[in-house]
Amino acid sequence: MFVALGLAQATAEVLHRPWPDAFLSRLELLALEQTLGAELLASPSATATLEHWCSTHHMAQEPRLVARRAEGAEKAPDDEIRQRLQADAGEVVKYRRVRLSCGEHVLSEADNWYVPSRLPQDVNRLLETTDTPFGKAVRALQPYRRAIGFRTLWSPLPEGWEMQAHREQAAGAEPLSIPREIFELRAVLFTADQKPFSEVHETYTSEIFDFSGEPPVRP
Repeated sequence: MFVALGLAQATAEVLHRPWPDAFLSRLELLALEQTLGAELLASPSATATLEHWCSTHHMAQEPRLVARRAEGAEKAPDDEIRQRLQADAGEVVKYRRVRLSCGEHVLSEADNWYVPSRLPQDVNRLLETTDTPFGKAVRALQPYRRAIGFRTLWSPLPEGWEMQAHREQAAGAEPLSIPREIFELRAVLFTADQKPFSEVHETYTSEIFDFSGEPPVRP
C-alpha cells in the first residue's frame, strides 16, 4: 500500500516537473506549441489529435479524452456564427462548453455551437447526457474541419530574442512561468456532404506541456 502510494506520488511529481527558464527549454516549448497547432489545423478531429498527443507523450495510463461539461453554461450564437452554420433565426442552435481532459490534464477548453436537427438522435443523446467528446460523438458522420481563426496567446521566446545574446543557464535555473492559455483555434465542422453543423472555439492550455517523456508508472 505504501509502495503503491509512493510510486503514484513520484509519478505526479515527474509529470508536473517545471520547465527551466533557459533558452533551450524555450525553443523546445516553441517547437511543441507549433507542432500541436499545425496538427490541429491539419486534422479533421481535435479529439483524435489530442488523444494522440496524450498517448505519444505518456500523459496518462489510459490516453482517453473526456469532455467535462460546464453545467448551466449558456451562450447564444451571434449572427456571424449563425451565418457560418447556415442557420436562420428560427433554427435551434445548441451550446455546449467543455473542458477536454486526458488523465489529470486539462488540455483545452471549448465553446461549441451545433445544430441538433442535422445530427442523428443517438448523437444528440450522447452530447446532452454523457462526457463523450464532440469529435467522438460525430465520428460516424465523417466530418471535416475548416479553420476560421488561429491566434497565439503566448510565445516562449520574447519579442526581439533573435537580437539578444543567448547563453544556456546553468543547472538550477528558475522554473519558467507559463500562462494558462497558450493558443486559440476556431473552426467550423462540416458533414461529408459539406453541410456545416458545428462551430467550435478552442483554447489550449499550458497543460499540453505537462509530460516527462517517460511512460506513467503503474502501481
